[in-house]
Amino acid sequence: MRKTRMARRLLVTPVLTIVLLCATASAQRLEYPKTKAIDHVDTYHGVMVADPYRWLEDENSTDTRQWIEEQNKVTFGYLEKIPFREQVRQRVEKLFDYPKYSAPFKRGEYFYFSKNEGLQNQSVLYRQKGLNGKPEVVIDPNTFSADGTTRLSGFSLSKDGKLAAYGISRGGSDWQEYFVMDMTNLKSLADTLLWLKASGVAWRGDGFYYSRYPAPEKGKELTTKNVFHTVYYHRVGTPRSRDELVYEDNANPERFHNVGTTEDQRFAILSISERGKGKKGNALFFCDLSKDEKTFRPIIAEIGEDNYGLIDNVGDKFLIRTNRNAPNGRVILFDPSSPDEKNWKDILPEKPEPLQGAGTAGGKLFATYLKDVTTRAYVYNLEGKLENEVKLPDLGIAGGFGGERDQEFVFYTFTSFIFPPTIYRYDIATRKSTRFRTAEIPEFNPADYETKQVFYESKDGTRVPMFIVHKKGIKLDGKNPTLLYGYGGFSVSTSPSFNALRLVLLEQGFVYASANMRGGGEYGEKWHEAGTKLKKQNVFDDFIAAAEYLITNKYTSVEKLAIQGASNGGLLVGAVMNQRPDLFKVAIPQVGVMDMLRFHKFTIGWNWIPDYGSSDKEEEFKALYRYSPLHNIREGLKYPATIITTADHDDRVVPAHSFKYAATLQGKQGGDNPVLIRIETRSGHGASSTTKALELTTDMYTFMFHNLGVTPKY
Repeated sequence: MRKTRMARRLLVTPVLTIVLLCATASAQRLEYPKTKAIDHVDTYHGVMVADPYRWLEDENSTDTRQWIEEQNKVTFGYLEKIPFREQVRQRVEKLFDYPKYSAPFKRGEYFYFSKNEGLQNQSVLYRQKGLNGKPEVVIDPNTFSADGTTRLSGFSLSKDGKLAAYGISRGGSDWQEYFVMDMTNLKSLADTLLWLKASGVAWRGDGFYYSRYPAPEKGKELTTKNVFHTVYYHRVGTPRSRDELVYEDNANPERFHNVGTTEDQRFAILSISERGKGKKGNALFFCDLSKDEKTFRPIIAEIGEDNYGLIDNVGDKFLIRTNRNAPNGRVILFDPSSPDEKNWKDILPEKPEPLQGAGTAGGKLFATYLKDVTTRAYVYNLEGKLENEVKLPDLGIAGGFGGERDQEFVFYTFTSFIFPPTIYRYDIATRKSTRFRTAEIPEFNPADYETKQVFYESKDGTRVPMFIVHKKGIKLDGKNPTLLYGYGGFSVSTSPSFNALRLVLLEQGFVYASANMRGGGEYGEKWHEAGTKLKKQNVFDDFIAAAEYLITNKYTSVEKLAIQGASNGGLLVGAVMNQRPDLFKVAIPQVGVMDMLRFHKFTIGWNWIPDYGSSDKEEEFKALYRYSPLHNIREGLKYPATIITTADHDDRVVPAHSFKYAATLQGKQGGDNPVLIRIETRSGHGASSTTKALELTTDMYTFMFHNLGVTPKY
């Protein structure tokens, strides 16, 4: 049982007083805002935990807004005094200024794709008749807002291609508004849907299914806990007030409910998950729309630890991807007339490598697998007979391979650390891949760089992979500036993919290392499970061991090593710099989950309980409290030079995590290294525009160069 003792009094300290500290690298004198502390204590299972900066959770208060303003003043004042910041900005912009395309997809006589000319704030959606037709603009999100921070968040065509539903997100928020477009004249209709989150749309006839939450309290849109996810059906041309209620569950407010439809629109598929109670899996139901069924029948009736996702229907049967009795994943055929599990038919049995993706197109089943974090791609018939492997150009990551049943070819995209994203066309009949479109990166020669994959031992002896990228010919003398990146959670694989912005570092002699720690999906569900809840410390041990490997093998040294991670990776950076502040010179925790005792109190945070556990349970509280970045900062220790990044419209990991963490770290830092927080406006969990992404990258790289003692040469 958790109790709260609210503040008895406020300390008389003003909201913003000043304490003087010195910055090491340039003798700048930083005037940190000394943040007001209040007397607030929570009791968790008999343990009293102070939360002196609880007031920073109120993002709308005058005090919080003033604190943000003063913190940004310190941060940008520091950055502006670094003499090469403008040169870094110019280089970042130069290397990012190249055309970027998505792989096309076909609907009717048109191919649809997105393109960014280079520095446009948002990519533009185009279509063209045939692969050689003249492109025409379908939606240009750059016209949505003056500052370019409103993005296209979704686009879904009706089966006949005559209508489309498209979503927009404002200022980086996860909230979506949906509209409808007449594709015969590319004009938007009057239909408007609000408060969608964790939802796409699924067409059925002249309407579509979608999921939304009740409208949040005004002024609390970006922090209110999201509950009562409900499915509706919207018929085009009718007001949303007349939308048909399809599915709700008021007895279980923290469940997700999503409906999809099969390509032939014969079946509607309902997926239900309940991650707020720590369950990783989902239930799955269907109804036969051809029979005008209104009630969903179970495929999997109960929510458990296993995941189920519909790939396609084969007549009246379903191809389903699942990890049921298969931690690496498999594909089964489910027959509704014989639903018992003993009648499930393995189409793609589990393999030693984890199943990365599976989809159908042109009457074939395409499947990709991860072998030591790199893709292998195969084509099967719908009965699961292997027909051929799709030979990829190198070791890297490939995705795509989807399409409709009548397609003769599909597209896929391949990339690696030094292989820019390249789109290939795969012809199903001839089994041949041809290059369709290549990214042309200015002033980049892949032959100048090399990538290697190494394996190192973690604290408990586990063998962990890591990619290392650098210029050819570097000396292993321990003097190379190095950036170590990690994520390690939610079964997300940290892929060896290309990023032009990384070249800004590599061309200056940096080593870039990407650790594939437990908690991710690199080796299937067992690898993920080994980095969750009571085992989360394994992730931090894996990351620390990666840093030690780089130092032991003379890639770098403590004084030249920086670490970076975002979201769950921001948690990672915060935890390891608490545990080993002596191991890193620079730390960049971005939009991190820093308060592990209260993360589930905001927006969609309860969704992370299957990975983290919950402070509401005593055993899990003890584990969380041991590593929570906010609660394990120690008074007087010398912490790395740190730049914390967050944004005012981050309604996934609310910025209060970073606010409270920054205030605590600034107050307890025992060394001369700077502790800054950079708070972006009109942006969210990810940068809301190209401009904001490039500005953020410029400032992170400038800070890192400066504090590692690197003066970039341009």
